[in-house]
Order: sequence, then structure tokens, then C-alpha cells
Amino acid sequence: MASEITIREIKPINIEGGYLIDGFPYAGLANAIATESLTSTIDFELAGVIDSELFMPISIIKDGNPNFPARIFVNNTLKVAVFLSYLTPHESLHRELARAMLNWANQHKCSLILSSSLIKAESEGPDIMGIASTVEAKKKLSDANIPILQNGTIPGIPGVLLNEGVLSKTNVIVLLVKGQDPGPDFRSGAKICMALSKLVPGTSCDLPTLLHEAEIIEQSLKQTEEETAPIRESMYG
Repeated sequence: MASEITIREIKPINIEGGYLIDGFPYAGLANAIATESLTSTIDFELAGVIDSELFMPISIIKDGNPNFPARIFVNNTLKVAVFLSYLTPHESLHRELARAMLNWANQHKCSLILSSSLIKAESEGPDIMGIASTVEAKKKLSDANIPILQNGTIPGIPGVLLNEGVLSKTNVIVLLVKGQDPGPDFRSGAKICMALSKLVPGTSCDLPTLLHEAEIIEQSLKQTEEETAPIRESMYG
């Protein structure tokens, strides 16, 4: 399976000592909305694509241009890379995608990998929490005044990133936002984006603008999911 995930860089990338942000959607679209919002409000450029024989064979047309479903955006000045995806990866790919991210981040000498996930929680307590793989990463959460989750379950790519991060002593932080069910994901995505701006130097978010952009992004992502549903069904059952 390791050879099934291919990362192709198309521009020079220099993020040594910087950050990799996971923007694959799962358990809702909040994670993808947050990272898409971040790259739309700060100067990022397309620097690579992520592909696999096990991804759906489609091209996403945006602003008149064809796009791979999963792409890498980079701001070399801020030392930040973002893995963005229009589509939710099948569960069978979560483990390998997480390992590919970890390997890529280590190759580029990143200091921290950031991901996020929705959690079901009661109304009491903070809207945003976090969990980290190392003492150093936990300190970053503390310095940003983000409470640390004490007990819970983190599924999918974020969970694998945390587990592998512990074994390899790689700094990984997963941000956790309360999900509203039913309810729009764009508000949760905006909260994640605001939390990311506390952890990644040089990034910032204007909340009113962010909420507007996030709502538009959610509509676009949902439309893509609906249009590709027949292909997903035929490939994965």
C-alpha cells in the first residue's frame, strides 16, 4: 500500500522548521473548510499534488482551471504547507495518507504537523480543545491557551497522525471543535481556522470575512461530494 500514495512537487518548497497543515475532510467538512479558508485569506501558491490509483479519477474545475482533487499549497515565507482535498478519502486510505504526511513533513524538516477533527460534546466546556503527541507540542497548546483533551477518541487520519507522532517523536497537534448535528460545518471550520492562527506565526483571520468565505467553501465542497457520489459508490461500495 505504501507505494499507492504519490506526492508530486511542481515548485520549490522550503518549509524547514515550519508547519504542515492537514486539510483532508473527514467526519464532516470542517477541517477542509478551515484550511481552504486559510489559504484563501493568505498568499499561498500551488506547489504539488497528492495522487493515488485508489483516488477517484476526476478533475475538479475551479475558476476555469482543472485541478487534482488533492493538492499542496505553500507559503515559503511563512514556512507553511497545507494539504488540501476537495474530496473525503475512503477510510481504507486514512492510515496510509497519515503516514505519507508524516514522511513528507520529516523530509521537509517541518517542526509541527497540525490536523483537526469534530467531536460530539455537551454544550458546557470550551468550543476548541487540542491533543498533542509530544511534550513540546503540548506546550504550544498551553501557550496558545487551548485546553488539552483529557479523555476521548480521535478517529481517522488525525488519530493515526497522533499515534505515529508519539512513536517517531514528531510534533503533532490535533484541534478538536464541537460539532453541531444537525448544523452547518462552516462555523466549526471558522473556529478551527481561528485556532490555527494562534499556533502558526504570521497567519491571522478576520472572523466576519472568514465566516462568509467558509460558508461559500462549504457549499462548493458539498456540491463536489454530491456530484462524485456515483463514482465513490462504484469504487468503494
